[in-house]
Amino acid sequence: MILGVNVDHVATVRQARGGSDPDPLTGAALAMIGGADGITIHLREDRRHIQDRDLKLMRRLVPVELNLEMAAIKEMIGIALKVKPDLVTLVPEKRAELTTEGGLNLKKKKTQIKKAVKAIQDKGIPVSLFINPAITDVNASKEIGASMVEIHTGRYSDTRGRRQALELTKVKKAIKMALDIGLLVNAGHGLNYSNVKKIAAIKGLRGLYIGHSIVSRAVFIGMEKAVKEMKRLIKAGKR
Repeated sequence: MILGVNVDHVATVRQARGGSDPDPLTGAALAMIGGADGITIHLREDRRHIQDRDLKLMRRLVPVELNLEMAAIKEMIGIALKVKPDLVTLVPEKRAELTTEGGLNLKKKKTQIKKAVKAIQDKGIPVSLFINPAITDVNASKEIGASMVEIHTGRYSDTRGRRQALELTKVKKAIKMALDIGLLVNAGHGLNYSNVKKIAAIKGLRGLYIGHSIVSRAVFIGMEKAVKEMKRLIKAGKR
């Protein structure tokens, strides 16, 4: 199981002052030293954290999987086809949200997303769809033509007790269905050092994509150690 580390919030701190520090590329390098198998960045339409220059530098200098999260819009499709990341993850995007609030609305935007998937995959770049843990969304992803999905674990991460157990069951069912119909399956959003082990224990998962909790821990102990801690927890969950 791979660990993709999202370094968006290194850029968030940088943009707070408008300078050059901290550099998300340095954050990516330290994450890789700590054992990250991939680096994720989300180039938002409003450029609130990651900038175009960050993406270009990451593509040139990151030797592990570079996962570009983006909206399924013309501007971003053009950027993806030019930069050619190792993986594109299509995500919903709202200007007012603090972070991605849920999975793609595949019913409402099926045609738009299908066109985006085809345009990107026709150039040899695999596409993952960030979806809610719902059987209908898993089936729709297959119909759209994506080769991969990332199951949204936000509701699982934000709940506790019995409610969390119910959300975990939804995640497990969605992952099983996706695997059964031939999709590669990742998971992510809201995962942290307290809740990741139960997700890591799910069989068949290709990878986990985690950002905020790792960057938050890195503020106190450093990026390398923060990634190493997360890797240990993921391995422990798989046992």
